[in-house]
Amino acid sequence: MVIFDCNGVLVDSEPLVAEVVSREFMRAGFALTPEIVARYFTGRRPADMFADVEIAAGRRLPPNFATVLTNEILKRFRADLRVTAHAAHALAWLRGPKCVASSSGIDRIRLSLETTGLLRFFEPFLFSASEVRHGKPAPDLFLHAAARMRVDARNCIVVEDSPVGVAAGVAAGMRVIGFAGGSHAGPAMLEQLRAAGANVVITDMRALKGTIIDLRGW
Repeated sequence: MVIFDCNGVLVDSEPLVAEVVSREFMRAGFALTPEIVARYFTGRRPADMFADVEIAAGRRLPPNFATVLTNEILKRFRADLRVTAHAAHALAWLRGPKCVASSSGIDRIRLSLETTGLLRFFEPFLFSASEVRHGKPAPDLFLHAAARMRVDARNCIVVEDSPVGVAAGVAAGMRVIGFAGGSHAGPAMLEQLRAAGANVVITDMRALKGTIIDLRGW
């Protein structure tokens, strides 16, 4: 089975998210730039991000912050979200079971895939880190997805774009493909994904099928 992260892998969302998250934190009186958001929170659950920010700032976020932020992200996605180049082609040729396991909430996952035309490849196999106790880099989400799909974790391949996501896949005992082809992925990302434990790193979705075939042969 192949388990896909959503943000930064299937959809080119990370720059949009960083902009919206930074703007809403600024409005709430928390000085987080898009660069800080991207550096420290890419791949992580919103709830974990909120907790870390509150601890660092020594004060609480507004009670409705999570709802406001989610609504603003969804609004931005409806207007500007784009599919990752060649993702649909790669998925069309990929045989065997597959699912999406993302740190985002299930509504955001579904909207992301609907907006970009990818939902047909995965519905109903969508899993959110809100369903498990610990978010990435803990292995909980990937192990949850494997259990729900009734596949042994050792027979799973994870496709991830963040070091915390790669670390989660490795901790789950799965083979991991690092993807550094999103618009947010600079030259340093390849080494960061390798350092986190990725078995292979690719920069183009057209390389996905061959890479998966190779990993299945290991």
